[in-house]
Parts: sequence; C-alpha cells; structure tokens
Amino acid sequence: MAARRDPLHNALALAVLAYLIERPMHPYELGKLLKERNAGRSIDYKHASLYMVVEQLTRAGYIAPQHTEREGQRPERTVYRPTESGTSRLHERMRELVSVPAKEYRQFEAALSLIVVLPPQDVADLLDRRQRALAEQIDQQRAFVRAADDVEPLFQIEYHYRIELLEAELRFIERFRDRIRADPAALGQFWQQLHAR
Repeated sequence: MAARRDPLHNALALAVLAYLIERPMHPYELGKLLKERNAGRSIDYKHASLYMVVEQLTRAGYIAPQHTEREGQRPERTVYRPTESGTSRLHERMRELVSVPAKEYRQFEAALSLIVVLPPQDVADLLDRRQRALAEQIDQQRAFVRAADDVEPLFQIEYHYRIELLEAELRFIERFRDRIRADPAALGQFWQQLHAR
C-alpha cells in the first residue's frame, strides 16, 4: 500500500492549519477568513477544496473536531482545533519551506525555454507588453502596502517579497528585450532553421 502524501505539501492545508492555531473554527469560518485575508494572492484557493483539505488534515491527525454548533436554522457545523502533532508538523514544515530553496515550475520560465519558436520581433513586442503588465502589478502592490501603512510591516512581508520578484523580473525582461533588439539575427537564425524543416 502506497504511503499517503503529507497534506502540508498543499499550501491551502498549510494555511488552514496555521489559521486554526489562532483559534478553533469550522470550515465555513475558515473560508471567510481566507477570503478576508485575500489568501488567493499567495495560495491556489478554491472554496470547494477547503472541505477536502479539512478532511485530509483530520485523516492525517493534524486537526480534530472540538465540538459541533448550530446557529438558528443553519446546519450543524463542526469546529476543528489543531492537534499537538499537527502543531508540531506545521512548525517543522514551515521551517523547511523557509530554509530550503525548492524548484518551482513557473509558466514564464517554461516559455523562455521554448522562446525560439517565435520570430524575434514578436518576442521583443511581447516582452514590451509583459514589461508594462509587470510595472502595473508593481504599482498595485506598492499601493496596497501604502494603503495598509497602519499594518505591522511583518504582516505585509509577502507583498514586499512579491514586489522584489516583480522588479527582478522587470529588470530581466528589459535586458533580454534590449539584447534581442540589438542582435535579432542570433535568435532569428535559429528561428529560421527551426521553421525551414
């Protein structure tokens, strides 16, 4: 029988367990909190998957039902709390995620590895568009940070990280686009050979 994969390799499960460390909650309340905190900016979050994640965390022994409650005519809701092993595993997994660089497969990186299938002029024009989109995203992230100036900077750290990544990509895009425009023949020769087959 194959070993089960640890649910904490899923970012949504990690968030659910971390939120339950704050206080015991039922899945509906967890969903509201994920939405309020705009978790979708850092985590691939779909409401339907939340209940599946709660079930996986329960099976793994990381969370346990605390009690069931009912408000008015609403259906009963089970409130979950983290277990001791869940808390311990959360801390272990977080230490791993923060300290050990992991290969993350990004769409843009895959596209760059196949860029020679496009004509050089198209590549330069597409990079112009990406540059404008990145600049807009940077402005949006900075505006969010400015608007939340009363929030402790530590709780905005993912925004600062995202800004740094976007700025690094923007610098890369500018250099790569300028290189293509300065020497379109290099990419163009390969493109012609590829399409002459």
